[in-house]
Amino acid sequence: MIDWSALDTVFLDMDGTLLDLHFDSHFWLDHLPRRYAELKSVSHAAAREHIIPQIESEKGSLQWYCVDYWSNRLDVDITALKREVADRINYRPHAESFMGKLRDSGRRSVIVTNCHPKPLALKLEKTGLDRHVDRILSTHDFGRPKEDIRFWADLAAVEPYRAERTLMVDDNLSVLASARQAGIGQQLAILAPDSREPVRATQAGTPSIAHFDEILADISPVPMPG
Repeated sequence: MIDWSALDTVFLDMDGTLLDLHFDSHFWLDHLPRRYAELKSVSHAAAREHIIPQIESEKGSLQWYCVDYWSNRLDVDITALKREVADRINYRPHAESFMGKLRDSGRRSVIVTNCHPKPLALKLEKTGLDRHVDRILSTHDFGRPKEDIRFWADLAAVEPYRAERTLMVDDNLSVLASARQAGIGQQLAILAPDSREPVRATQAGTPSIAHFDEILADISPVPMPG
């Protein structure tokens, strides 16, 4: 599935890959509409009808992921509301073991996430995720999301990598397509990003797993030059 002998670097998505996407799904689809209804004195149904179409209209853009943008647009403190349900922030199964195996193998592991720095800080506070990888980068510091093919050249300017010897792991197929188009050598799709949702169907042409235990035994050390 993955040719580990051809890899020096692994780029990792965060939400839906290392962390359970349930936190984000619950927040945007349930908690935010309910709290918005309370704060604005409208019905829950009216809140959902107001919020959900706006969110969907920005899908794939950097604004879609930006809590400052949504705080201004909806006139609520998104970061504060996220903290109200922070107990739902959890690792996906075997994610910590996977990151440990990557580190032991001698490969560089970098989280490349579309998550805004404010909720990113909350997630690091709750999980200690930053202790398991070499670096964490948010696309908000680059001004474009991973879905934008121009992002990968921007990334290389601050985190040099050999594209042909790099793996991108993500639950977002649009991101994986962007990475492939940018020349990143291997991609891996996550089919079970949300613990409360069914496992997604396998995508033709893209190596995919539900959970990391399916590949833990395959991770070999970086070959020594010679």
